Amino acid sequence: MTFTAHINIMPLKELLDPQGKAVNSSLHNLGLTGVQDVRVGKHITLKVEAADKQSAENITNEACKKLLVNQVMEGYDFTIVEG
Repeated sequence: MTFTAHINIMPLKELLDPQGKAVNSSLHNLGLTGVQDVRVGKHITLKVEAADKQSAENITNEACKKLLVNQVMEGYDFTIVEG
């Protein structure tokens, strides 16, 4: 079966996010002063071949831990959908 994994990776809340601060500052310079806090992360989509949804979750979790996420600085979550 084919599954699609949608992975969201964000900097840990305890750490500074210089890219987010730069975007926030730029938004304020554009007159969008209602924006209070910006955090910039990544969204990754994987097509996963697996026997079932649980196997697809295991593969996705392993990919995140071994390659996609720097767990010292980032957190992640993901959803798996069939297709």
